[in-house]
Parts: sequence; C-alpha cells; structure tokens
Amino acid sequence: MKISFQWLKSYLSFDLDAETTARYLTDCGLEVENIETFQSVPGGLRGLVVGEVVKKEKHPNADKLSLTKVNTGNGHELSIVCGAPNVAEGQKVIVAPVGTVIKPVKGESFEIKKAKIRGELSEGMLCADDEVGLGEDHSGIRVLPADWQPGKALTEYIPVEEDLVFEIGLTPNRGDATSHMGVARDLYAVLQHHGVKASLNLPQIKDLQKVDGAVKIDVEVLDPEACPRYSGLVLEGITIGPSPDWLQNRLKAIGLQPISNVVDITNFVLHETGQPLHAFDAGKIKGNKVVVQCLPEGTNFVTLDEKTRKLKSTDLMICDTEGGMCIAGVFGGIHSGISDQTTSVFLESACFNPTYIRRTSSHHELKTDASFRFERGSDPEATLLALNRAAQLICELAGGKVTSDITDIYPKKIEPREVKLRISRVHRLLGKVIEPNVIENILKSLQFGISVNGTEGWTVKVPTFKTEVTREVDVIEEILRIYGCLGIEPSTHSVISYPSTNGWEPDTYRNAIADMLVANGFTEIMNNSMISDKRLNLFPPPEGCEPAAMLNPLSSDLSVMRTSMIPGGMETILHNLNRKNRNLTLFEFGRVYALAKGKKEADDYREKTQLALFSTGVQTSMSWSGEAPSADFFYLKSATETILTRLGISLRHEQVISNNTLYREAIQCTTGKDEIVATVGTASQAILDHFDIQQDVVVSIIEWDVVLAALKQREVTTYREVSRFPAVKRDLALLIPKETTYGELKDIAWKNGGNLLQDVSIFDVYEGNKLEQGKKSYALSFVFGHGERTLTDEEVEAAMTKLSKQFEKAGARVRAS
Repeated sequence: MKISFQWLKSYLSFDLDAETTARYLTDCGLEVENIETFQSVPGGLRGLVVGEVVKKEKHPNADKLSLTKVNTGNGHELSIVCGAPNVAEGQKVIVAPVGTVIKPVKGESFEIKKAKIRGELSEGMLCADDEVGLGEDHSGIRVLPADWQPGKALTEYIPVEEDLVFEIGLTPNRGDATSHMGVARDLYAVLQHHGVKASLNLPQIKDLQKVDGAVKIDVEVLDPEACPRYSGLVLEGITIGPSPDWLQNRLKAIGLQPISNVVDITNFVLHETGQPLHAFDAGKIKGNKVVVQCLPEGTNFVTLDEKTRKLKSTDLMICDTEGGMCIAGVFGGIHSGISDQTTSVFLESACFNPTYIRRTSSHHELKTDASFRFERGSDPEATLLALNRAAQLICELAGGKVTSDITDIYPKKIEPREVKLRISRVHRLLGKVIEPNVIENILKSLQFGISVNGTEGWTVKVPTFKTEVTREVDVIEEILRIYGCLGIEPSTHSVISYPSTNGWEPDTYRNAIADMLVANGFTEIMNNSMISDKRLNLFPPPEGCEPAAMLNPLSSDLSVMRTSMIPGGMETILHNLNRKNRNLTLFEFGRVYALAKGKKEADDYREKTQLALFSTGVQTSMSWSGEAPSADFFYLKSATETILTRLGISLRHEQVISNNTLYREAIQCTTGKDEIVATVGTASQAILDHFDIQQDVVVSIIEWDVVLAALKQREVTTYREVSRFPAVKRDLALLIPKETTYGELKDIAWKNGGNLLQDVSIFDVYEGNKLEQGKKSYALSFVFGHGERTLTDEEVEAAMTKLSKQFEKAGARVRAS
C-alpha cells in the first residue's frame, strides 16, 4: 500500500522528515518497506529552458531536418538540428542544452551531447511533450506561450510537484489503516505518546445543499447479511472532464492513473478515508431503481475490462430492474459506468460483508483497491462520511448539484464493541508495569472510548473502524503498538521447563536426516501446502479420494491442498533454473492431503507426511580429473537407500513401475511387510513440459509415516561387533528373460539365502547376438558369513545350490559359477 507523505501531512501537522516518520510508522506495525520519490513530471524538467527560434532554414543534406538558431537568453544562441515538422521562426520552445538528461515518457533516459547530424553542428534539442514527460504527444515540438522569456528555467512556468511515497507492507488484519486518514490516526497516537508535537486535522464535511432535480433513484437491499448498510444520493448537472492538477498529482503519487473528475474523486476519497465508493451513470439505471441482491448461478456479466464472467449464486451484485450493473465491492460493469456524456450520477457508499467480497474476488481473480479494503472489513459508520465528502468534491470540481436526499438503508445498527480490559492482564502480557494513565492516553489517542471499571481496569468501547479488535488481547496489542516494543526491557531471568518424553521423539529422527542431507550437499526447501486445482490433472488424489479444496481460497493458484510434494519442488527448480542455478539437490519434509470421496466430515480428511528429494544437473562442478558425475537416478536412489539404512530400515524388495504418469522410469521400495516406503524415478516428460523445465529431474518420495511406524515398532538398536571370521564370496551368471529385473532376482536371493547370506549385488550385464533371442545375462555376487565361526565349503555350496534351484524355478538358467 502506498501512502503519500505530503497527502499524509495535509491531515496531520508535524515537523519530522520522511525517514524519521517511516521509523515511527514501522514501530507501530505499519512497516515501511521502501520510500520512493515522486515527481508530477518525470525527471522534474531539470535543465530545460525556454528558447526562441530566431532563424530556421532547410538542412542541406536531409529533406526532413531543419537548421535553427535558438535564443536561450542573454543574447546566447544555439545551433540546433530539428526534425519536427512544426518548427518555425518566432516560436517559444522547450530547449534541452548540452548536458541535460532527458527522461521521456517511454524509453530510457539519455543525456544531450554536442553532435554533428548529417554534417551540421547541433548543440541541443528542441523537445516535444513526450520527450520531457509532459504528455504523450510526439507530432511535433511543444510551442510555448509567446510571453514566456527566453533563458528562463521551464520550471518557473510549469511547476513540478515533488513528494515522497511510503510503501507500507500492510498486514491482513489492519483494515483500519488502508487509507491516509487511517495512517494519520496511528501516527498521531505514536507521536503523542513520544511527546512529538502534532495536531490531527481531518477534513471538515460541509452540509450539502440540495436542489430539485429530475432524477429519482429508489434503493432496495434484498440481502442485508451481505450488505449491512447501503447509502447513496443523486447529483445532476455534472460536466465530465479532467481533474485539477492537485487531484491528479495525489493519485499519480500513489500509482493511480487519472481518468476523469468524477472517477478521480471516488478514487481520491477511497484512499483518503478507506471507504470505497462507486459512481453510476444515473441515466443508465433501468427503472430508476437500485437492487442489492445475488443473481442466479451462471448468470453472464460483462465487467469494465470487457470480459464476460459467469457469476456464482453467492456473488453480491448491484442491479437495476433489468440486471447486474456492478459486482458489489469488487468491480464495475461496462454498461453503467461514467462516460464523457454523463450528466447525472448515482453515488454509492456501502458496507459489505467481508466474507462475500473475499469469496467473489478470489473466484473471479479480481483484486481491486475496493476489494482490498472490503475484504479486511470496512467501517459501517464511514459510509456517510465518504458519501458526503465525495459529493462535496463533485459539486466543487465537476459542477454538480445534489438533487436527492441521502438514501441510508441500515436495518440493524452495528454498535461499537465493549471489551473488559484488566490492568493485571496488560502487565502480564506486555511483561512490564505501565502506569494506568499512560494506558488511558494511548487508548484515547486511538479514539477508543474508555470508562473505569472498578479498581481492576476499564471498559473499553472499540471504534467501529477497528473491525479486528474483538478481544481483550487485541486491545492490549493496540497498546503495545503505540507504546512500542523497544519500550519493553528484556527480562533479567528466564524460566525454562524441561520437556518430559517417553523416549519416542519423531523430530529427533527428522532432524538427524535433515542434518545428514545438508552435510551431503542437499538444500532444504519449504513450499506452500496449497496448489492450483489446475495441477490436479497431473497430480490427482489417491483412488477413492478427492482433493481437499479450500472453502475461501486466496487465489486460484492456492485453491486446493497439495496432493503431491512434486509440484512445489518443480516450481523451486524452475525458479532456480531461470536464474542460471542448474545443479540442484533439494529436500523437503511436508504433508499431502486428500478427502474421502463424497465425504465432508473432519475424520474423512487424509493427511500423510512425506520426505521429498529432488536432483537435477550434476553433483559437483567439473574437476581436473574429468567431467562431474550427474545427479541422476542412481545418485538419488543411493541417497534414498542411505537415508533408510541410517534409520535401520532394511529394503528387501524393489519393484519397477511402468505406465506411470509421474515418472518416465521408477522403482518402488518396500519393507518386509510389503509397505511402500519410497519411490524413486525420473520425472515424466509431461511434468517437465507442464513446468517448462528443459532438463531431467529425478524425484524420490519417502513415506515418512511408514518410516516412523517402523521405527516405533522396532526393538532397541543393539551393538553387534564386526565379525572376526572371514566372509565367503560366490558369483553366479544367469541367463534370464529380458523382462526379468534385477530387483526380482534380488528378492529371490533374500527369501532363499538363509541367515548366512549377507549381501547381494550385480557386477555385469550382457545383451548381444551371442545369446538366445529375448534373453540377457546377469552376473550376481553373493557374500556369506557367520558371526561366530568360519563357514565350511559345504555350507556355502548348499546355500548356492538352493539359490540356483530357486532361480531356475523363476525361469533363469545358470551359466557358470
């Protein structure tokens, strides 16, 4: 949110510079993230002077150029080559001498230098409007009034307003501070508390003078829950035109583009008071009636951006007798807005239910200045203030006359909340004893009503513009904001409670694995638990489940709880690739969510924790010994096995996954109970295309809940000394069908190798013309051992014979051993 320093000072008189003011604002919770300089004319017209063309002749070497002599004061003349078609002798013009920096409306700034153009000397430039920031006209140079004196600085005739603009990072709970008046209120309270002299001078609203008119507009509110208060009036005799410079500059300073006097006034009052307004062309209101209601599901409505939107049945609309005119509190319609032909206006000022506005704004992806304020909660008592203020300005700046009484539909008055505030509670939460009179002064400066409630504290009446203050702790937070956290001294002692555990701490294992991954070059990431529903076609929920959708999503990009850890990791990778970080190894602990199909109860939601690993590019940078190894499938599979081994989980089974939309190639690792504990694979081309990633990405998903369950059931780890007896190694070459995998052979070995088998590995693969068609050869290595004695040849041979028979039963043929 942008706040103009000069605009702010029109409501609050004080003598502080912008940097000091920014510190006070930040201290009270309105964090100033940046201070920008605003100039009503970009570049400030610096260095530009008034000149007079005393001579013009045709350029000898160019048909469209002219040679001019320009008087720039004190008899000094410049030779300037000019290409404008309208340059003529006797004109007063804008001159940019050598050394002047020009800041055009479009394009980069540049410095004027002495140059030869087609062989002729040019000592400056004669400027058009768009070349110096005075407009967008480039049809020719600007011709100045004849009485302007050559040599005078242009700023003596065209004043340039300068301002400083605060960029405030407003938190969602501060609906009261979404305006210059709201910020002024807070700043006044802070300055009062710190003894800085200041006076609050909010605009005075004059009584509106009503005259008879021809237009009468009736109002009906059919949904008072969605619209607790609706106010409006009619103004006639309006002349639409440009706003005065002071109003345009106020809007430009905070990044708004002036449109016309009436529209500019509604924007000005919105940013002044925090109360959004809407001006309808009264002549376009069919049936001379305004109806506040929700329209049927799927109704088409064309908004100001000329887009047709399908309404939901919960979208509150401002209608006439024939249909919608405006999406209430969000965006206007194309057929009822102000135009150059408008002569009468129906001015609306309403209080809308934040829930309705938030839901509608999110569904239609419309984030406007109005919705920004209504979503945070608006002050029901501000509707008449803003309405009168805007009507007053329209009468002054657009020639309008008020021709109706104010319509004010307010069926159930919203009374200020009363909150009990205990002195002891203030001291306990703040960690400091504050004098009661200091507390009272702070609350009064924030316009809280306060009355003594015995010796324990006060009864506080919360102003209606403080919609977020509902509890005692909220009032205490208001006190702390103004008192300042820096005023709370740190405690001289600490109270530490030692945790009581039963020996089972899941976080211990999580932290140990995170430390191990970081030590091995991985970087931990943390992504949002919400994703776009557009991702669901690639990352659907489990079978029998549906996505866990947000009831009131912040945006369409955050509309469902994530069903997979992959989207967040891919977005992180894409973000880094776009910044030339191509070698990445990442990990993230997080949860995925789903809802049992057709269910809505709390117990029907599914939630599980996963550890996701991602790798792309190479493991390390290139070295003298050769190219760096890739962070490929085998690299991440090894990392996955290392994690599970570190946790003492044995992987006996691996299964190759085929026909999977997530992976081009992948394996699933299972425990002895056939529970899937990890899936490792190369992301499919569909996923890479979806995220516009141009290099392979390998993903490993470890089911952390399965891991923890295995750890919890596991017996206490005991130490086993390294065997003093030698191990025995045997090799076996198998001729197998091409579709047989190493994982299947490994499973057979572990199931039939007995207690003596300690390790299984593959050391050679052969496929070629010398083998039977449809066959391949795997060479496996087996390690046998016993912890208490040396094995005999007979024991090893018996084990190998059993393995050979089992392999043959599975379709393999033993070639050699």
